[in-house]
Amino acid sequence: MKDLKYIARYLAPCRRQFLIAIALLFLECCFELTIPLLMSQIIDVGVAQGNIQAILTQGGKMVACAVLALLSGLLYSRFAARAAYGFGAELRRAEYRKIQHFAFSNLDRFSTSSLVTRMTTDVTVMQNAVNGGLRPMVRSPVMLVMGIGLSFWMNAQLALVFVICTPVLAVILALIVHKVGPLYSRQQQAVDLLNRQLQESLTGIRAIKAFVRGRYEEERFDQVSRELTSASLSTFQNAVLNLPAFQLVMYTSIVLIMWFGGNFIMAGQMRVGELTGFLSYVLQVMNSVMMMSNIFLLLTRSLTSARRIRQVLEETPDLEQPQNPQFQISDGSIDFDHVSFRYQTSSQKYALRDVDLHIRSGETVGIIGGTGSAKSTLVQLIPRLYDVSEGCIRVGGRDVREYDLTTLRKAVGIVLQKNVLFSGTVRDNLRWGNPEADDQALWAACRDACADEFLLRMPKGLDSDLGQGGVNVSGGQKQRLCIARTLLQGAKILIFDDSTSAVDTATEAKIRSALARRRDVTKLIIAQRLTSVQDADKIIILEDGKIHAVGTHAQLLEHDPIYQEIYHSQRKEEADNAQTV
Repeated sequence: MKDLKYIARYLAPCRRQFLIAIALLFLECCFELTIPLLMSQIIDVGVAQGNIQAILTQGGKMVACAVLALLSGLLYSRFAARAAYGFGAELRRAEYRKIQHFAFSNLDRFSTSSLVTRMTTDVTVMQNAVNGGLRPMVRSPVMLVMGIGLSFWMNAQLALVFVICTPVLAVILALIVHKVGPLYSRQQQAVDLLNRQLQESLTGIRAIKAFVRGRYEEERFDQVSRELTSASLSTFQNAVLNLPAFQLVMYTSIVLIMWFGGNFIMAGQMRVGELTGFLSYVLQVMNSVMMMSNIFLLLTRSLTSARRIRQVLEETPDLEQPQNPQFQISDGSIDFDHVSFRYQTSSQKYALRDVDLHIRSGETVGIIGGTGSAKSTLVQLIPRLYDVSEGCIRVGGRDVREYDLTTLRKAVGIVLQKNVLFSGTVRDNLRWGNPEADDQALWAACRDACADEFLLRMPKGLDSDLGQGGVNVSGGQKQRLCIARTLLQGAKILIFDDSTSAVDTATEAKIRSALARRRDVTKLIIAQRLTSVQDADKIIILEDGKIHAVGTHAQLLEHDPIYQEIYHSQRKEEADNAQTV
């Protein structure tokens, strides 16, 4: 219940609609509970005594109560819907806002499919809990208390049937709820798996077709789909037991009341109209208990969703703003002072260990190394995408943890290894680097990134639509657009994480030439091809998370065996390719 209480705070913007809906429900219950009393008067006074005036008077009151109950119900639906959908919107907004503050390490703890489920399915469950659960949540206790009270007022002896039957039904329904509770958690986890499979299949549909793995992916999808089906069947097979339990107790109560009530009528202790009205209260009380069981089932499922939403909202971002942040970065110098890093504090293995490195402002630095040598990890520590585990990193002479995060990341432009473009036009994507950039600045950045070559061939130029994820451009074109976007940022430090791997060598040479003209900007270039970094002021070789060697191309080629091996193997590969051509 603590999870529900925590989530309920997001109802605050819709509190007025929520309270009005509850008040309207209370009125509806009052009008409905008055109807059986009026009906008993019609039977015992109007019908039994042939009093037409009493029948018309009491009948008119019944119609008025029914109309007022209907109007109250319609108005309730309007205000309840506003409260529910406003609540859902507030939850989604809060989750999305929270995710934007997550560090990479926070995102590592939640899969993408799970976050999508928590912001869609789980929020919808909470939304439906308000929209569909508010009515029985208010009606059930009101109808139960008032129904039992009025039945005791009509005939206390006959009302004792409630004292026996209602607790029996409550115990049966409580057992069902206890059984179903854990099953909802399994069901939501199955939804996570299904969303993950769908996301992977749709994102990698081209690779699936290229490797003719359609049948394999269908089998994987069938497996997670069967798991969701199994979880859902187990859940609802137990959940629907509340209906036969309710019917068994309800019909048993009716039989007992008819039996004892008939004897009371024969003995002159009760009138027919009273028994008829009493039976109406029986149905209302039993329905109230049934609705309460549905509420508990709904709350049980809501608890699972509330817990998952709360996990996102209570996740503490691993990167925090300093208390007195610095908003000025003097230059692009970078110093790694005995830096070590591991992705999880509980991990025994360090991704980086004892890195001691000093880069002057304006230098061009190449970074090479084998797969898994932590090249990307090294550069991601500079803009605080992750925080160091030991040691410190200084930019412009200050520890990066002293800077305002926005200021730091604006000063460190990074083209990530995985190129990401968003739905929209080329112009929209480029302006991520600088929202105020005019066409002249956009084209200048595109020329430096050699993106103008293909943009000029597009009919709409900068206004060309890229499609979702940039599907309308090739891998090399996507890389060049990402480079142009980063150049627009006007950063003091530029990081290129293997960002020209899909670009031909001639185009890459043009990009390097354009970057070389930015003498006041520090440039870090991660690459697999030595031609990409051989003109750098210094080249860093990483091996197993440690710095193996640092030097210029000539120095490393003369003294370092690893560099010599990479150089000669790439030269041989180029020669073999030339002979093949």
